[in-house]
Amino acid sequence: MSIQQMKSIIEGLLFAAGDEGLDAKQLAEVMEIDAYIVKDLLKDMRTDWKRKGRGIKIVEVAGSYQLTTLAEHAPYFERLAYTPARSTLSQAALETLSIVAYKQPITRVEIEEIRGVKCDRALATLVSKDLIEEVGRADAVGRPILYGTSKQFLEYFGLNSIQELPDSANFQGDFDLEEETRMLFDRMNDQKQLTMEDLNELESDEV
Repeated sequence: MSIQQMKSIIEGLLFAAGDEGLDAKQLAEVMEIDAYIVKDLLKDMRTDWKRKGRGIKIVEVAGSYQLTTLAEHAPYFERLAYTPARSTLSQAALETLSIVAYKQPITRVEIEEIRGVKCDRALATLVSKDLIEEVGRADAVGRPILYGTSKQFLEYFGLNSIQELPDSANFQGDFDLEEETRMLFDRMNDQKQLTMEDLNELESDEV
């Protein structure tokens, strides 16, 4: 394996790891090479990327390495985040939102049991968009957070109350993730995808 191939693999692994990152030992185990070689490669990559003016860089946080963008580019990312095209929800976020909407109040663990995958990032997205919120704590070990939909959720989907959700008669029945998500998606399209700027304007009008 050439040095360039190893660097390419490291870049791909760090991209796949996301915010969690990977430490030198983990990278070495996956690539079946020595950790000190990984550290040397990472050092070269960081120097090379900076010299070439790359839009991403490798940072070390608490012993783990992760990919991140450049601080000086932050204004452009903010513009991207608040453009109407970016206001739409991903499939993961929409599935998570449909579960919260139809099963609230519900904990993260209960959501993950229904979806079958982790949902931390989807929950963070929905909370940041003010579509869901903490509505209490479950009476269980660790007192996990209970999530429910917000007032902004109703405005986003053009609902007067949660009872107006499509096929709300199924609230107490078996949950069909695919079907409930499709209905929520259809409702979202009917409302022509209100942007978060629209929501902010609604909030301003109410003040």
